[in-house]
Amino acid sequence: MSAQPVRFTFDVDMGSRSSERKSSLSDNALAELLAEARREAHAAGLAEGERTATARAEKQVATAAEALAGKVAAMAATIDDAKKQSVAEAVNLALSIARKLAGRMIAAQPTAEIEALIADCLQSLEGVPHLVIRCEPMLADRVRDIATGKMTHSGFTGRLIVLGDPDIAIGDARLEWADGGVVRDIRQLSADIDASITEYFAARGITRAEET
Repeated sequence: MSAQPVRFTFDVDMGSRSSERKSSLSDNALAELLAEARREAHAAGLAEGERTATARAEKQVATAAEALAGKVAAMAATIDDAKKQSVAEAVNLALSIARKLAGRMIAAQPTAEIEALIADCLQSLEGVPHLVIRCEPMLADRVRDIATGKMTHSGFTGRLIVLGDPDIAIGDARLEWADGGVVRDIRQLSADIDASITEYFAARGITRAEET
């Protein structure tokens, strides 16, 4: 009777070893995935930080530029206002000097402007029957002599009447004839000059200061 061969068996649970290998591979893969996720998160964090810093820097630059532009505009406005003020002061000073000079000239030669006015009028009064001249009472005689002399050279043959009028300032005069007349009034002339200057200033946004 022959003996039966004995089947060789491995004293190892192959199913258990396979499970351990799969478990080990899964742990490595998980570790690698976690490491990769950390790297990506780090890179994303750096990128976002850079974007945030850049955006913050750009905002700060924009804010600074806006503030600088405002300061420059304010400085330009101040300089412009200063120029306007200088113009206003210069005009007022010139006007004040002119008025003082005019006053002194009138005081020194009170009939000079009246004589020029009479000469201008007589050139166009041919055929006029009469000419009335009103002036400051103390100048009536001098104005009469001046007008008579001018009439001789102009050919005016009408009647001359010179009247002293206390309402007329020295240096002023009113000439009247049948269908017209002309007035020299230093106060009205001064008011007209003031109105013109005020209009000029207003058109250019200049506030006119009080005359010195």
